[in-house]
Amino acid sequence: MKKYALIVAGGSGNRMGSTTPKQFLLLENLPILMHTISQFQKAEKEIELIVVLPKDQIDTWNALCKEHNFTIKHSVVEGGATRFDSVKNGLSMVGTESLVAIHDGVRPLVSTTIILNSFKEAEQSGSAVVAVPLKESIRKKENQTTVSKNRSDYYLVQTPQTFQSTLIKEYYQQIIDGAKFTDDASVFESQGGEINLVEGDYKNLKITTPEDLVIAQALLNNNT
Repeated sequence: MKKYALIVAGGSGNRMGSTTPKQFLLLENLPILMHTISQFQKAEKEIELIVVLPKDQIDTWNALCKEHNFTIKHSVVEGGATRFDSVKNGLSMVGTESLVAIHDGVRPLVSTTIILNSFKEAEQSGSAVVAVPLKESIRKKENQTTVSKNRSDYYLVQTPQTFQSTLIKEYYQQIIDGAKFTDDASVFESQGGEINLVEGDYKNLKITTPEDLVIAQALLNNNT
């Protein structure tokens, strides 16, 4: 089946304390988003790459590609008001009867193994959602107090979240108001789809704070 990677990069730099959108911040002298795109291209050169960006960031991205001589082939799609809308816009570029991996643009350390395993599972069973077990104890707020919960019953969900494209495109079209959905697995599940988990990696972090950027830099240094 044909493979697509839909890389959603709609973040700002607010939690970074920066005026630069976080996907454009430098990691090893390259914008984070370029590292993310590169991982999918390394996994399999035939994957068709689609990047979703806010309208007012597209010119900046094009300029960055020229500045850094970034030549990996990809399409750019204008995002929407919410993540749901951005993914829906991106899915319009994805063909039916194929596989699509939907990934956060600021998860640049995703491994090629995770990417390929995600595609394999989705082809076999319809969906593949990358996740890792919780490592720390958790408590749930109930009324005016909190109660302990068994962490072995919970997972931290990551991306990519990969699906047979005909299904996920149909499910996104069926939903009128997608503001409440924070990821693609919840959209898929809400329409009756079954979620299959794929083993993730704690290094596959989402860079949203200055601390995350420091950790990502340290992990990259450790791999070189």
